[in-house]
Amino acid sequence: MASILDEYENSLSRSAVLQPGCPSVGIPHSGYVNAQLEKEVPIFTKQRIDFTPSERITSLVVSSNQLCMTLGKDTLLRIDLGKANEPNHVELGRKDDAKVHKMFLDHTGSHLLIALSSTEVLYVNRNGQKVRPLARWKGQLVESVGWNKALGTESSTGPILVGTAQGHIFEAELSASEGGLFGPAPDLYFRPLYVLNEEGGPAPVCSLEAERGPDGRSFVIATTRQRLFQFIGRAAEGAEAQGFSGLFAAYTDHPPPFREFPSNLGYSELAFYTPKLRSAPRAFAWMMGDGVLYGALDCGRPDSLLSEERVWEYPEGVGPGASPPLAIVLTQFHFLLLLADRVEAVCTLTGQVVLRDHFLEKFGPLKHMVKDSSTGQLWAYTERAVFRYHVQREARDVWRTYLDMNRFDLAKEYCRERPDCLDTVLAREADFCFRQRRYLESARCYALTQSYFEEIALKFLEARQEEALAEFLQRKLASLKPAERTQATLLTTWLTELYLSRLGALQGNPEALTLYRETKECFRTFLSSPRHKEWLFASRASIHELLASHGDTEHMVYFAVIMQDYERVVAYHCQHEAYEEALAVLARHRDPQLFYKFSPILIRHIPHQLVDAWIEMGSRLDARQLIPALVNYSQGGEVQQVSQAIRYMEFCVNVLGETEQAIHNYLLSLYARGRPDSLLAYLEQAGASPHRVHYDLKYALRLCAEHGHHRACVHVYKVLELYEEAVDLALQVDVDLAKQCADLPEEDEELRKKLWLKIARHVVQEEEDVQTAMACLASCPLLKIEDVLPFFPDFVTIDHFKEAICSSLKAYNHHIQELQREMEEATASAQRIRRDLQELRGRYGTVEPQDKCATCDFPLLNRPFYLFLCGHMFHADCLLQAVRPGLPAYKQARLEELQRKLGAAPPPAKGSARAKEAEGGAATAGPSREQLKADLDELVAAECVYCGELMIRSIDRPFIDPQRYEEEQLSWL
Repeated sequence: MASILDEYENSLSRSAVLQPGCPSVGIPHSGYVNAQLEKEVPIFTKQRIDFTPSERITSLVVSSNQLCMTLGKDTLLRIDLGKANEPNHVELGRKDDAKVHKMFLDHTGSHLLIALSSTEVLYVNRNGQKVRPLARWKGQLVESVGWNKALGTESSTGPILVGTAQGHIFEAELSASEGGLFGPAPDLYFRPLYVLNEEGGPAPVCSLEAERGPDGRSFVIATTRQRLFQFIGRAAEGAEAQGFSGLFAAYTDHPPPFREFPSNLGYSELAFYTPKLRSAPRAFAWMMGDGVLYGALDCGRPDSLLSEERVWEYPEGVGPGASPPLAIVLTQFHFLLLLADRVEAVCTLTGQVVLRDHFLEKFGPLKHMVKDSSTGQLWAYTERAVFRYHVQREARDVWRTYLDMNRFDLAKEYCRERPDCLDTVLAREADFCFRQRRYLESARCYALTQSYFEEIALKFLEARQEEALAEFLQRKLASLKPAERTQATLLTTWLTELYLSRLGALQGNPEALTLYRETKECFRTFLSSPRHKEWLFASRASIHELLASHGDTEHMVYFAVIMQDYERVVAYHCQHEAYEEALAVLARHRDPQLFYKFSPILIRHIPHQLVDAWIEMGSRLDARQLIPALVNYSQGGEVQQVSQAIRYMEFCVNVLGETEQAIHNYLLSLYARGRPDSLLAYLEQAGASPHRVHYDLKYALRLCAEHGHHRACVHVYKVLELYEEAVDLALQVDVDLAKQCADLPEEDEELRKKLWLKIARHVVQEEEDVQTAMACLASCPLLKIEDVLPFFPDFVTIDHFKEAICSSLKAYNHHIQELQREMEEATASAQRIRRDLQELRGRYGTVEPQDKCATCDFPLLNRPFYLFLCGHMFHADCLLQAVRPGLPAYKQARLEELQRKLGAAPPPAKGSARAKEAEGGAATAGPSREQLKADLDELVAAECVYCGELMIRSIDRPFIDPQRYEEEQLSWL
């Protein structure tokens, strides 16, 4: 073990790089530089508001960024802190000498209550300018208000609680709706619920807080001068509108639980800390005579909400006999006490004063201090000035306090974003756990620190805590970077050695069987951990050597499986003749390459199971690469060996649809050797097309001939279209098979006749069966009796051919009659054609003077024209223009040529003698004018341009020429 540690330290010393702040060489430290880069900002920063009141400030409240203060006795100043340059002044309209006793502003900043010393209460809504007196509240000096944070909105407060100086707790509800002159009053109702008592009778309700926990329970905390009361209950389903009456009704017969302290300031104040707006409060602070009662609020406790209570005594010079505190506000880790001349902040964790902020005498004595829970800002005021405290990074040094208290979880929570501080906490926690002999926890913490690796490892070795050392090494291994390969290799090797040594020490001890199993499971977990997979894979060679040196074959196989080194696993099973286990590994991991490699071995011992595995793999295996294993296996020629090879080849052909020629050829050879009855069926199933069969036809022919499978040879001959050879071989087997072969060349009648003649000769000469020969004659219509007669011997009588000869003569007679009938039909058809031609020569049409050309719509008789039998009439030039585009190119060229020759021909001469001379001369020179006109008519007027084939061919021609489409389109615009 020591040698491994020394080797590890030496390798780390060679590979590590010194960095600033890194005191040792080993696992590379990131290093933390504790340099203060900028001046630390105080937690509480005071700022005086640039505001000079016109009168003295009598009261001030802030909530939801809304600030309200009363000036003198008749002015209310409201400021939206988001728009501080737009203050709003509201006159209270008071003519008497009543003073402002207290003001209360709800959590939305919408509802403001002003309690006067004359036992009157005024209500002002944020969206209104009207001050409305609450008639139902008159006669009660209001000391505290418990707002309803669950149901309160900007338009309605929902049920709220009101505490008075007489000790009464009332339930009320306010609405912002003003209505008309006789509209509803803002105070919807005002009814008593409970009376708080001290020893001398009813006591003023100094503070009221109403909250609802996350589980739906409601609770109310009320304080008097010396007591803190708790009202806890759950509202009935759908009973929100009933308010708090049900909660207080539960305490009618017995008093609520309370905490009491004897000292008395004459007043008290309760403050809550809520992490987020509209969430349940987490902590409370109650300022009373004996000090500040501080604790947590646990809404899940059934008997009391208060937990972890402690009383922090007032600092020196603060208290009932000295300078009494005037107000208290609570932050996450501090409560701030307001005195007449200063503010003192006390840490709630230690009770130490962390801030004493004195105010100048020129501002006058401090009056009160409030907190805006929505922003976390603190506000204090005198009669002539307003101050604001900003709270910044309050939790920055809390981790040190928790660390000194050994509350490591909380210390880590508050320094999670500061790696240097977190490292300090982890190191302290690791040392603490080591001293407490909680070695596993200590190892986990040490692994997260930047402590020296060598010191920690030796520390656990000296304490003989190998399990904790393994835990430390595992966590260090998980934290390494990909580039630190050397360290990872050594760590994995060291861990493997630790586990193997521990397993070896425990293996023979029956009393440590449970511990052995646990250690074995831990070792397997380490080997199979996804976090260590990369490092284990890189160190697999050395780990295999370690496992082999310890003789742990079980874990050798397990590790090989984890590393997906299945070749090693299968080879191991094969060496130990565990062939079924080897096949199970192959079937489970489905690696084709391993199948190809180990199939020659496995097929000798478990052929049936191996073929089943091949079939299960399906198309993932290439059957061509398995043929060598099958060939070596089936060389023995036993039925079982051949049958297993045939079973897999049939699966490849019939199920997988293999088309490789080698597979089909091998299957053919197997059929020929071991299953000849399946050979012909396979060949017939493959088809008779030479281009669609997947086996080699010549190889198949040779194979069938070698093994004497004549019917199969005949089928191959048919596929090769060697029909003569097929018929010759089939005649040696079966005449009916030869007849089937003879009918195959359907398109070559001469060949068919030749083949049938071979069959007839064989039947007559070889079998000497006249009846069968006559049956062949009847089977093939190409054979005549005169074709078969030469094959018969001379002594055969004509009686055997009487029926055949008669049938032949009848066929000849029928054929002659058919020819005569066809000749008569042709003669009748020619006569009808001549008659139709005579009728066409006598047909004529009449043209009226008013008839017009079908193309240009001008009178027809003005120019030469054409008249068609369909009734359409065209000028000669109009018809020419209509026909020309539809003619083929060569006809258009012929048309131009005829027009040119016709234009160059001399006009016809007057007088018959001269006309004949002109015609004679033209005949010697070329075609006459009449001949040219006849050719032109044949080309142009062969059919009507509207009714003939020309119109049909033009059906797919566009109405507008594509070359003139744009021009035509522009003409329409």
